[in-house]
Amino acid sequence: MIMLQALLLGYLLGSIPFGLFFVWVAGAGDVRKIGSGNIGATNVLRTGKKWAAVSTLLCDGLKGAAAVIAARLLLPPGAEVFAGLGTILGHLFPIWLSFKGGKGVATFLGVAIALYWPVGLLVAATWLGAALIWKISSLSALIAIALSSSYFLLLGQHRYAALALVLSVLITWMHRDNIRRLLRGEEPRIGAKT
Repeated sequence: MIMLQALLLGYLLGSIPFGLFFVWVAGAGDVRKIGSGNIGATNVLRTGKKWAAVSTLLCDGLKGAAAVIAARLLLPPGAEVFAGLGTILGHLFPIWLSFKGGKGVATFLGVAIALYWPVGLLVAATWLGAALIWKISSLSALIAIALSSSYFLLLGQHRYAALALVLSVLITWMHRDNIRRLLRGEEPRIGAKT
């Protein structure tokens, strides 16, 4: 029952659609009708509203971290794993948007930082390094998240490695269209308007 509570707590936090909110506040309309139609920070950036993209990135990350921290403070040990899973599921499949959400990258980063901050920093540094080399957000995210489970293992945080592996598979699946475009050489570069 407690793990179900943690999952629900995470899901409700994860399902808050910050990208949709910030684009609307910026007067740019419905982000689901722009670019890829995704509610995440990369697509928000395509609106040209950089402050909205940064705000989305930060808030999507914060909701992941908040769920893990709240579970640690309020529930028995181990609940933070279920809260982290719930947050990603909420972001990917929010009830408020007919279960069509974002792809979970920023939220995953927030979860990773809250679970064990050195791994979160390694994931962020990996994304940044890959983004500087290839300038493709989805590719950078796929590389960083794929390595996250190994980072948890290498730093002795074995209890979180399985969660990172499950989430990386789920997030990779959510990027299946991006992967097809990457293979065709058609994936947009960071900051490109579509």
